[in-house]
Amino acid sequence: MYLLAFAESIQLFPDGTLFIHIALILLMIWVLNRTFFQPINRVIASREKHAGGKNGEAETILKEVTEKQAVYNRSILEARGAGYEMIETRRAEAIASREKKIADAKDETAKMLAGEKQDLQEQTAQARSAIAADANDLADKISANILKA
Repeated sequence: MYLLAFAESIQLFPDGTLFIHIALILLMIWVLNRTFFQPINRVIASREKHAGGKNGEAETILKEVTEKQAVYNRSILEARGAGYEMIETRRAEAIASREKKIADAKDETAKMLAGEKQDLQEQTAQARSAIAADANDLADKISANILKA
């Protein structure tokens, strides 16, 4: 209160003392950086460097977890690939077996068909010869009946 009594009036416009105050603040910042903050920052940096920082153990655990997860993912992919390869091999074997069975069935069917055609031709030839013999007998009987009459 007593100090305010000595003040002549409140200054609304800055004067030359503003520059002095700015210079003093900048000087204090420079001195504090040189004498206080830089040494503390160096000590903190060296501690983090040597001790691994605040989260050093957590970082190593996290790194181990990511490595193990990568190994796990790789092994899953390899197992999945091996499974797909096995499935594809079995599928190819099944297709080959199926194709072989189909080819064997076609060959057997073709042989049966050829045998049946041969039998049919033989039966047709026998039937023709029997019909021809019957026709000759019938012709002989007809001619004998015509000659008798």
